[in-house]
Formats: sequence, structure tokens, C-alpha cells
Amino acid sequence: MIDFLKGNEREAIAFLESEDKLSGLHSHTLGIDFYSAFSLKNQIRKYFGFDLTPAYKSRMRQGMRLATESDPMLRYFPLRKFWEKSTDNCNTLVDCRNTDNLKVMRDVSVYLMAEESGNEFTRQIYKNNIYQKVRSLYQTGKGEWDSESYLGHELTGYLNLYDYAKDPEVKQMGKAALDWMTITGAVKYWRGGFGGPSKRDYGGGNCTWCSSTSQYLGMYFGDSPVKFKSSNPDLVHLLLSSYRPPNAAVAIARKQFTFPLELLNSKPAYLNWREDKPQQFHETLYFGKTYQLGTLAEGTGGDWSGFKLLVDSSVRGVDYFIPSFIGHNSVAQYRNLAVCMGKGKFSFMLPKSALVEHDRGWIFIKLERTNLAIALINAEVGELAPTEKYSDSLTLAIKPTADITGFAIDVGEGNYQSFKTLTVVNSRLKVKGQSAEYTSIMRNRVKLEYTGGTPKIWRNGKLHDFMVHRDVYRADVSNLGKAPIYQAYKSGKLEVIVNGIKSSFSVLDTQK
Repeated sequence: MIDFLKGNEREAIAFLESEDKLSGLHSHTLGIDFYSAFSLKNQIRKYFGFDLTPAYKSRMRQGMRLATESDPMLRYFPLRKFWEKSTDNCNTLVDCRNTDNLKVMRDVSVYLMAEESGNEFTRQIYKNNIYQKVRSLYQTGKGEWDSESYLGHELTGYLNLYDYAKDPEVKQMGKAALDWMTITGAVKYWRGGFGGPSKRDYGGGNCTWCSSTSQYLGMYFGDSPVKFKSSNPDLVHLLLSSYRPPNAAVAIARKQFTFPLELLNSKPAYLNWREDKPQQFHETLYFGKTYQLGTLAEGTGGDWSGFKLLVDSSVRGVDYFIPSFIGHNSVAQYRNLAVCMGKGKFSFMLPKSALVEHDRGWIFIKLERTNLAIALINAEVGELAPTEKYSDSLTLAIKPTADITGFAIDVGEGNYQSFKTLTVVNSRLKVKGQSAEYTSIMRNRVKLEYTGGTPKIWRNGKLHDFMVHRDVYRADVSNLGKAPIYQAYKSGKLEVIVNGIKSSFSVLDTQK
């Protein structure tokens, strides 16, 4: 497809019409591969978006008719591999896997094939599947929330729906999903980087343009001093689509709102589109002029990251500061302050350009326009070494001296020397058993009691009520008047106020 855009039209069409790999496994659809969700998505763009020869297009349409004459998820075959070493293989005609991104790519593709070939019964099944999935976004959010790896795959699936659905209601569902994903993705996108916390985060996206999500969103939002370079072929879907995000998404991505800002958000259990369960994660985001800090009360574990700090860099767009725990951990955050406690060794990933100093029991880190003060809890400083994955980063090892260990962090702006002096004079860390309370330069306080599960948290002396933390997106009570984004739990509506303009988004009536 990219070759076609480069002007090599004849060669590109010839390649697109060449026999699919392992076409013998797809004789039931005339040799056209409609199995893997990734193949399905690309077959849809190929069929609708390119000037194929009449004979080949007719063959594809016939294959679509055969694939959707009944629900392809209920038609069974011997197990087939997705790739040479795949283990999550399916015995259904189409991809049976139900991760958020694979489900979207599959359901959208089957819908469009059924609509194109006139198989109305199957079309209605998948119209309902799509509606239920999009509806869940506006109820409780997304199971693969803010994934630094997979958000873009879901986005490209909905681009196909928006571009090619004939039913106006279904096209509107596609737009509703895309609007929700670009607006919420914009919250953590910043200058070519993508912040946290993040579900399905495998640690490969912690630099500018390194995560696939920052690449997808960066196609819309830009705003980075680092030139965008990517060999990701999936980005062709964004180039070819007529969809463009709302102005509200662009404004949020470029942080055109009042600082400072704190958001208290919630994230659902993974299969939220199928199961009605309470929200699983409680997220706190804080935006200063030169940084954004995001944590989960539940900490980092499984396939999610629970603590990321992005700071402004004139050279690299953003720099990352990320703690990594080996064992279970929990986090309390109040605005620019956080206390993290857990079990086992941990370390800090920080920019190579940072100045790191040790002064009277504190670790001070000077970044380009942001300052960090760190007080360790039952731990001592280890070695500073290169970070394996990132040439512009270093890793500071921390050695625990007790079973429960951790740190408190204060993120500041302004003069570094003044920050150091005021921290040493005014800030305090009190540790008692499995609880720790940090008092900052400004006399603000945050306290964490480690429980091994969802922790107890005190924000400026007040025990935190997690029922307050149930909305999908909301500001802390002190920020309600200036919050750029709000989505109440199970409200069915996402509200945005940026640059004095209020917008409301929902499933079937996307913008009012």
C-alpha cells in the first residue's frame, strides 16, 4: 500500500493481487486470507481503498460472501497457526482471540465483509458486537487502556469502519470510537512521547517516538522537536483515512489547558465489554508546566505500568523517569508528590543528561526544567549504569534494607539550588511500620499504608475515598472548574472543555 502512495501504482496493485501466503489453507474463501485479525484489517483496506482489477475484486467479494454466509466465529476448522511459532491458534474461520485490538479488527472486518456481500444476518450480529464494544468505551473505558503497544491497532480497525461502513449508524459508531480514543489518547501524549500509567506496557516505548501509540497519535498531534521517523507500515491506514480527530483532541494533546491540573481517573477490568465488574485501577495524573506525573494506586505489576514521569526536553521532546519494582508495590499520589512502597529490589530509569546528587540523605536530580527530590524508605543507593534498551538513559539501582521498601518523590520546577535548600530545610519523610508520610516544601502531605492490595492513601491529611475515584475521567475537587476532560462512570458521555469551547461525545450522537 505504501508503494502505491510512492507512485508505483502498477507494481503495487500487482503485489496486492498476488496469492496470499498459505492460500491453500483458505480454499473455503477462494484462497483469500480472512483468518488473522491483522490480515483481515489489511484485506479490508485493500479491497475498498485501491483500484483492483475487476476479476480480483470479484474474487475477493465472493470470498467475503463465503466467509460471512453464517457467523464465521461459529464455523470450525482444524487449528491453524497465525505465525510459525504461534501458540494462541484458533479453530474458527476468523481470528477467535478477544484482546481489545484483535476483537475490534475482527468484528469490524466481518461486519464490512457481510455488508458488502449482502449477508444481512451476519451483518446484524456484528453491528451489535461493534455497538456493545463502542458503548463500553463511554460507560467504563477500555480494557487495554492507554496501551503504549496496542492502541494503534484498535484505532486502525475503527478507521476502516468509519471509512467504509454504508449504514449511517455504524459509520457513526466508528466515529464515536475514534473520537473517544483520540481524545483520551491525547491526555497522555506529549511532544512525541506517551506517558503512563499504561495497560499492556512491555517497556519498549519509553522514549520519543519509541512507542507505537506515540507514532499513531503523533500523525495527528505532532508538536515535537524530534523529527518523526517510523517504518511502521500500519500507519498507512491513517494516511488513507478521511477521519481527523476533533479539535478538542489536538488541544489536549498540545496541553492547551490551565496548569497545574490533577485528574483522578479509573480503569476497568480487562473484559469490561463483556463483564459488569467494578473498576480495577485507580489512576492519578498531575500536569505541571514542564512535566506530567501519572501513577496507579495499585502500582506496577502484571502487564501494566503504574508509575511514569515525563519531563520536558528541548532536544528530545520528553525525557522519562520510571521506577521499576521486582515485587508487588503500591503508590499514593497527591498532586506533584508520590510515595511508593513495595517488596524487593527496585531501580530508577532517568535521562543520561540528568545531574544526580546525594545530599543529607536525599537524592536530587536536576533535569532541563524540572527538579526531583527523592527520599528512600528502608533502602540505600546502588550503582548508576547504562540502560540496556535506551542509549539516552541511565538506571540507578536501589538496594532494599528491609522487607518493605520504597521511596517518596517531590517534583518541582524553578531554580534547582533553591529547590534543594528548601527541601532539606522544610520537607520531611516519616516512616512507621508499613506506612510512610511525606511532607513537601509547600507543606502538602501524602501518606501511604502498604496493605499488599489496594493501599490506604491520605491526600493532604484526608483519607482517600476510592468511590470518589470511580469516574473514568474527572478532576480533583479543587480543579473541577477547569478540568478539560470529564466522563462519569457509566454515563455514556465524554465531555471536553478546552480553549473555552465545550464539546460532548457519545455513541450514536457523537458531538453536540
